[in-house]
Amino acid sequence: MSTKNAQIEPEDLNRSFTPHVTVAAVIEKDGRFLMVEEYSSQGQVVINQPAGHLEADETLIQAAVRETLEETRWHIEITGLLNINLYQSPNNGVTYHRTTFIASAIEEDPTAKLDEGIIQALWLTPEEIDARSDQHRSPVVSRTIQQYLNDPHYPLAMVRDYR
Repeated sequence: MSTKNAQIEPEDLNRSFTPHVTVAAVIEKDGRFLMVEEYSSQGQVVINQPAGHLEADETLIQAAVRETLEETRWHIEITGLLNINLYQSPNNGVTYHRTTFIASAIEEDPTAKLDEGIIQALWLTPEEIDARSDQHRSPVVSRTIQQYLNDPHYPLAMVRDYR
């Protein structure tokens, strides 16, 4: 082991590590899932669950509702918690701390403007999502659908905001 590495203090490592807090929503209706077709930061067309970053002064649930409306034009009601994931992107090295909620589709607002970079919202079957695996924003996309279909769903009481 080099002396140079031994001199790195733990607080120096922690200063450079800033995970991004994100949310996502899994919305199923008639066996189809609400997905987002969008441009990645590399300009590729990818698909993902409606998802995005937590903003200041909002709860995780508020962020999931807002992001879904901005990316799909759909008003939703959050009904449960699916999972909490850490994912480090090989594209940019950023670690994402993602809370994925389960939601019900309430109503589409065709007059709402989609966020920049969003191409369209799509309702896809699990088979259609799998067939487009080369377009998944990350491996989290398919894992999330499989977890929704096969694993436990958790009550919203698991999510607390102590601000």
